[in-house]
Amino acid sequence: MQPQLHQRSVSEVGKKEEMAKVKITSKNHVKPCKIIGRKECQLVTFDLPYLAFYYNQKLLFYKGGEFEDKVEKLKDGLRVVLEEFYQLGGKLGKDEEGVFRVDYDDDMDGVEVLEATAEGISVDELAADEGTSSLKDLIPYNGVLNLEGQNRPLLSVQLTKLKDGLAMGCAFNHAILDGTSTWHFMSSWAQICSGSNSISVQPFLERTKARNTRVKLDLSLPPNPVESTNGDANQGPQLREKLFRFSEAAIDKIKSKVNSNPPSDGSKPFSTFQSLSVHIWHHVTQARNLKPEDYTVFTVFADCRKRVDPPMPESYFGNLIQAIFTVTAAGLLLANPPEFGASIVQKAIEAHNSKAIDERNKEWEAAPKIFQFKDAGVNCVAVGSSPRFKVYDVDFGWGKPEGVRSGSNNRFDGMVYLYQGKAGGRSIDVEITLEAGAMEKLEKDKEFLMEV
Repeated sequence: MQPQLHQRSVSEVGKKEEMAKVKITSKNHVKPCKIIGRKECQLVTFDLPYLAFYYNQKLLFYKGGEFEDKVEKLKDGLRVVLEEFYQLGGKLGKDEEGVFRVDYDDDMDGVEVLEATAEGISVDELAADEGTSSLKDLIPYNGVLNLEGQNRPLLSVQLTKLKDGLAMGCAFNHAILDGTSTWHFMSSWAQICSGSNSISVQPFLERTKARNTRVKLDLSLPPNPVESTNGDANQGPQLREKLFRFSEAAIDKIKSKVNSNPPSDGSKPFSTFQSLSVHIWHHVTQARNLKPEDYTVFTVFADCRKRVDPPMPESYFGNLIQAIFTVTAAGLLLANPPEFGASIVQKAIEAHNSKAIDERNKEWEAAPKIFQFKDAGVNCVAVGSSPRFKVYDVDFGWGKPEGVRSGSNNRFDGMVYLYQGKAGGRSIDVEITLEAGAMEKLEKDKEFLMEV
């Protein structure tokens, strides 16, 4: 085994050296094609807690040449799509009472577009990479707080020329949009670039229809905000990130196992999400070697568009998510069959109705608390993103992406991102960040990996 280990470390060093060769070659800004005028949009209770998170980063990579032509096509499409999604071309501001809002004016810079080269890196190398730290230089705004959107663009896009393709790294200000809105924007942009004259679904921009409480926040940036190296301020234990791919067969097996002994209280069968969630929660808890009496928290960021009263359209542009927390003792979670954990998750999700959302909002508005991205709970497993997002349909006219990944921002011990699987069907790709020792155990856990 020794030569193999040595070989791997040499190739990793080589890859890191190649990644260090990512060179930014130009920076410019893209604005909507047409005159929009002066627009202001108040941020609401669903948006404000994310001001102390970092920019939300996504990376898509595509095969094929003609980099310069693709860049021009992307910029042209961006000018058109920003006519509807103009808020992304604005800045964070405050009104005279200190209430945060998105300000847009035609004089503003718009969306930042960086061009870069990394011609030593191939698309296949990126697709095979199971970590995310080596992808960092392909995505802008590492360690940049959303609050910095007061003096930075709310969207920055880095287009990098690879050996045999293009990498598109996007950094979105998380205080102004969630995952549903992010992928609505990305698919709309792709639609325009693929030849459509207009987008099929207009964004619903009236945030105050979901919540119209004005909350004054006395928040300001530290005097010299410093970009940390990976969005985690480098504190605490060493973390590792890894992508685990669960095939359609593995997902079906996990789901049927959790549903093999249904609870006697007549509750609904467990969904794919609930089944996979408890599978991850169980095995991560096991890998952490917790004491039986230690608490472990499962957190899911739930889409509230259909839960609020009145319900909001799927096209609601903004944040309309809330964190739902569940907690149990590690010993109970591990000693019981999987339906025990799945039932806790299911009940918490089902209880999060319009009344619960309203109560949470009122409680927060009475005593606003700005969370940091890592405040998700002790011994936590926190799930973001969703396999429902059609990330592999984001085709700008030269084929589907070869890979879709999250950046290194907003990661902490126990953060999980779920994506539609690259393999298609019901497969799901799972990005997990864990303390290095626990990750090593998880990688060897055949029951977790669903190896036959």
